[in-house]
Amino acid sequence: MTPDLSTTLPPTVPTSVAPSPAADTFRGEATALLFSLLQEVIERHEPETAKLIAAHGSFDGASPQQLARALQAQGIMFQLLSIAEQNAGMRRRRQTESESGPEQVEGSFARVVAQAAARGVTAEQFAGVMGSLKVRPVITAHPTESKRVTVLELHRRIYRQLMELESPRWTPRERRNLVEHLRQEIEVLWLTGELRLEKPTVAQEVAWSLHFFNETLFEVVPELITRAEQVLDAQYGAGRVPVPAFFEFGSWVGGDRDGNPFVTVPVTRAALAETRLASLKRHQTKLNELGRHLSISQNSVTLTPAFRTALDAALAASPDAGIAQRNPGEPFRQLLACILEKLDGALARPSNPQHAGPAYESADGLIADLRMLEDGLTGCGCGNIARGMVRPVRRQVEVFRFATVKLDFRENSTRTTQALEALWHIDQGDANATPPAQDSAAWKEWLLAELERPRSTPRDLSGTPDTVRETIGIFELAREVLAGGGRDGLGSFILSMTRNASDILGVYVLAKQAGLYADPSCVERCALPVMPLFETITDLRRSPAIMRELLAVPVVRRSVRSHGGVQEVMIGYSDSNKDGGFFSSNWELSKAQVQLTAVGRDAGVAIAFFHGRGGSVSRGGLPAGRAIAAQPAGSIRGMFRLTEQGEVVSTKYANRGTAAHNVELLAASVFEHALKSNAGRSAPSNPEFDDALEALSGASHAAYVNLISQPALVPYFQEASPLEEISMLNIGSRPARRFGAKSLSELRAIPWVFAWAQNRHIVTGWYGLGSSLAAFREVRGASGEALLGRLFKDSQLFRLIIDEVEKTLAVVDLDIAREYSTLVTDAATRAEVFGMIEREYRLTVAEVLRLSGSDHPGARFPDFDKRLSDRLPIINRAGREQIVLLRTYRATADEAEREPLRRALLLSINCVAAGFGSTG
Repeated sequence: MTPDLSTTLPPTVPTSVAPSPAADTFRGEATALLFSLLQEVIERHEPETAKLIAAHGSFDGASPQQLARALQAQGIMFQLLSIAEQNAGMRRRRQTESESGPEQVEGSFARVVAQAAARGVTAEQFAGVMGSLKVRPVITAHPTESKRVTVLELHRRIYRQLMELESPRWTPRERRNLVEHLRQEIEVLWLTGELRLEKPTVAQEVAWSLHFFNETLFEVVPELITRAEQVLDAQYGAGRVPVPAFFEFGSWVGGDRDGNPFVTVPVTRAALAETRLASLKRHQTKLNELGRHLSISQNSVTLTPAFRTALDAALAASPDAGIAQRNPGEPFRQLLACILEKLDGALARPSNPQHAGPAYESADGLIADLRMLEDGLTGCGCGNIARGMVRPVRRQVEVFRFATVKLDFRENSTRTTQALEALWHIDQGDANATPPAQDSAAWKEWLLAELERPRSTPRDLSGTPDTVRETIGIFELAREVLAGGGRDGLGSFILSMTRNASDILGVYVLAKQAGLYADPSCVERCALPVMPLFETITDLRRSPAIMRELLAVPVVRRSVRSHGGVQEVMIGYSDSNKDGGFFSSNWELSKAQVQLTAVGRDAGVAIAFFHGRGGSVSRGGLPAGRAIAAQPAGSIRGMFRLTEQGEVVSTKYANRGTAAHNVELLAASVFEHALKSNAGRSAPSNPEFDDALEALSGASHAAYVNLISQPALVPYFQEASPLEEISMLNIGSRPARRFGAKSLSELRAIPWVFAWAQNRHIVTGWYGLGSSLAAFREVRGASGEALLGRLFKDSQLFRLIIDEVEKTLAVVDLDIAREYSTLVTDAATRAEVFGMIEREYRLTVAEVLRLSGSDHPGARFPDFDKRLSDRLPIINRAGREQIVLLRTYRATADEAEREPLRRALLLSINCVAAGFGSTG
C-alpha cells in the first residue's frame, strides 16, 4: 500500500533503500512513495537490475550493462530523494508560518522586517536601504550541471504530483489515479537516457537557462516584491516604504567567452535576442490574461478625467480603428488592446526593422502604461483589482523588462592584451616591433594617452588575427545593442585574471576602439560598466592597490559616476581556494572586501562585490543566509551579486515553492546585512581576532601549499581520481581543457573540486586547517586556546569556516580514499601523497572536534547528519564500483569493450554527484 501524503502515517519503505525510522516524517512519506514506485518500475522492466540493487555488498559478476543500469537506478534514487526533501522543506515552512506566523520563518522578509522594527529601524531608514540596493543572482555557463533539461522537466512534474497528493480532498479513486500518474512519470524517468550523448551547444545552454524562468522565476520574483511590499505596509503603514524592483537576474550563458571558443559575437547576439524574446512573450501572455479578466463596463464605474484623456489618446494613436468596436463599453480592455498592439510592435521590430506600427522602444513605456491602467482602476474605486491583477504584471515588467536577464560579457586578460598589442602594432606601423611589457610604465603611458586622445577614424583591423577582431567585436556588439535601445539586456564587461590596473585600462581602450562611449570623441565615459575579477590569493592581495590606482583615472571615475556611482568588483572563490586552501581563501576574500570598501570610501565611490561562488563548499557554496551575514560590515552597497552555477540552479529554482523560498532568503539576508551595517550593528572589526585569523590563515596556507607543491601530487591526483574521465561527461559547451595537465596551475577549479569529491579525499574543503589550529595552540599556549574559543563563539567568519569544515570532514571517507589511492601505479607516490592527506585529516578531525565539542564530525548538525547517513550507503557503494570501473576501463585497450565500461563509469560519477548534490 502506498503511503498517504495527506496524513502523517509512518512510511512503509522498501528495506533496500529506506531511510531510517527517525527520518523526518514529511520527507519519509514522500520518499517511501517515490522509492516504492521506482522499485515497481524497475522490477517490471528489468527484474535482474532490481535484484542487483536490492542485494547488499558489491556488484560482483554483473556485466558492464547491468552495472550501468544499477548505477543509474541509484542515481535516480538520489534525484527522487532530493525532490522529496524539497517538498518536505516547503511543507515545514508552511507549517511554521501557519502555526507561528510568517515572522518565525527563517530567511523570510517578515522576519527581517519584524526584527528591524524591534531594533528601532524607521520607515525612512528602511526606505533608504530599499531604494539604494539591488540583488542580482547570475546564472553562469560553467559546466557543472550533469542533468539534461528533459530530466529536469520530469523532476518538475514529479514534484507537482507530490504536491497534488498532499491534499486530503481526493477520493480514494482520485488518489489512485494521481499515484498512477506519478508512477508513469517515474517510469519515463527510468527509461530516459540520463547521459548526454553530445556536448550541448551554447544555444542549448541558453534554452536550459530560460527553462527556469518559464517554469518558476517569471512568477516567483514579482511575488517576492509583492510579499516585501505587503510586509512593509503591515509593519510601517501603506506606502511609507516604497518598494522598487530590487531583485533581478543576470546571466553569463552566451556571454562568457573565457575559455569557450564557441561563444562568438553571433552566438552572443543570438543569446541576447532569445532572452529578450522570452521576456516579451511572457509579458504578452500575462497581458492577454489580464485582458480576459478586466471586463469592467463603463456603465458600472465612473472614469477619472485623466484616465479618459489617456485612453482617448491611446485609441487615437492606434492605426487599428476597430479596437473600440471590439470592446464596446469596456475602457480597460480597450487600453489593454492598445498596450498589446505596441508590445506586438516591439516583438516585430528585431526581425522587421521597417515595422511601421506603434511599438514600445523600451520597457519604460510599457511600465508607464500599466501604471496608467492601475491609476485608472484605482480612481474609479477598483483599487483592489488594480493591486491584485495589474500591479503583479507591472512588477514582472519592472523586474524582467525587455531582457529577462542582464547578460554579462566575460573575457580573459590574456585575450584583451593580445587585442591591445595588435592596436599598438597598428599605431607603430611595424608588425614586428616588440610592445612594452604589459606591467611596465611605458605600456600604461600608452594606454592613458589612448584614453585621453579624441577618437577619430577607427583603426583598420583587416590585417589582424581573427581572435583580435573577435575580441573587439564583442565591444562593437555592445555598442550596437545600446544604439538599438537594448540597455536592459546588457550587464557588465568582466575581465577575468585581472593582474594590474593596466588590464582594466586596456578594456577601456578596446571599448574606445569600438566607439562604445557616450560622447562622439570617446573621452568622457564608457557606456558599458567594466568590472575586474580578482581570483587568486595574490590577485586578491593586490586588489586594493589596483583599485586605488584605477579610481584615480579621470575617465574611469566619470564612467563609474554615470553608472550610478557604484564600481563593481568580482572576487573569485574557486581559484583562491585552489590556490591557497579553504581557510586561507575565505580569510583573504574577507580581508580584500574590507580593504576595497575602504578604498572606495576614500575615493568617494561605492564598491559593490560580485561573489563568484560555486556549488560546493570548496568553491564558496555556503548556506546563503550565514554566508551573507558573515560578510564584512559595510561591504554590501549598491548591488549584491553572486553566481548561481550548474546544479545549484536546478536545486534552487526548478520548483516554484523552493524557488520562492530561495529568492526570498537571498534578498532578505542581503537587506538584513545592509540594515545592520547602516545602524552600526554588524560585528565590528576586532584587531585581536583579525590578528589571530591572519596567523591561522598563514599556517593553513603553508600546510596546503606544502601539499600542492609536491611533485607527486598531480600524478597522484590524475590516477587516484576520475579527473580525466570527468572530461567525457558532456555537461557543458566549454571544452574540457587542462585535464591532461602537467602542473596544478593548468587545472581548472571545477574539475579540481569535482574529482577530489568523487574520490572522497575532498582536500579542497579542509586541508591545512588542522595544522594551523595545532600550531596556533602550540605557539600561544593557554591564551591561544582561550582565543580560539572566543573566535568560535563570537567571530561569524571563523565559526562559519569551522562549521563547514566539520561537515566536510563528515563526508571524507579515508577507507574509500585509500581504495582510490590503489589506482596509483607508483607505490612511492601513493605512500607519500596519501600519507600526507591521512595525517592531516586525522589532525584536522581532532582539532575541530576539540574546538566544537562534537563527538564526531557532523554531530552538531542533526539534519545534515541525518541526510548524509541516508545517502552514504549508496554513495559508498557507487564509489567502490567506480574504483573497479576505473581500473578496468584504463586497462582495456579495445574500444568496443571500453564503450559499455565508459557508460557505467560515467553513470557512477553521476550517481556520486547526485548523492552529494554537487559536482564542481
